[in-house]
Amino acid sequence: MKNQKNSTLVLILLLHLGLYGQYSGNLICRQGKVSFFSYTAVENIEATNNQVVSIVDENSGEIAVQMLMRAFVFKKALMEEHFNESYVESDTYPKLTFSGKINDFDGVWETTAPKFVDGIMDFHGVQKTIALKISIENENNNLVLSGDFNVSIDDFDIKVPPLLVPNISKEIQVMFRFEYVPYEE
Repeated sequence: MKNQKNSTLVLILLLHLGLYGQYSGNLICRQGKVSFFSYTAVENIEATNNQVVSIVDENSGEIAVQMLMRAFVFKKALMEEHFNESYVESDTYPKLTFSGKINDFDGVWETTAPKFVDGIMDFHGVQKTIALKISIENENNNLVLSGDFNVSIDDFDIKVPPLLVPNISKEIQVMFRFEYVPYEE
């Protein structure tokens, strides 16, 4: 039910932003990068997902992100298996979505000052309002949004078996980078 709700939310946002209509002014990133890092004295865990989709309405500053949890790649296959089966339960919660808006967006994308995005992250069956600090750059005439933030596994109801608690950090560092191009139908 939650997954269907997430898909519906993203579809509504896509329609709102005009990706299926004649509206222009949308930017899309089809291969955004999201990675995470968990540091503990026992082991470090890191993974990267290079198949993240994001869209931005360059007129309003609205942004949407969607990624499949099974697209994360780990250095060790066993870590990937535990991640998908035991922690994020990718079969039950296959996607993470985020929808939000850049605060104080003035339609000017070229800025050296960091901006903030407020939005709702839907992950592991939990919806949480979050604020992200982002950097906006112009690289080769493409808009690039990047940043990092920490996520508490408790906030998203991630259960860690008692035996593995020393292996998993309670705060996971998440890094992202999206390079957008104009959306063309």
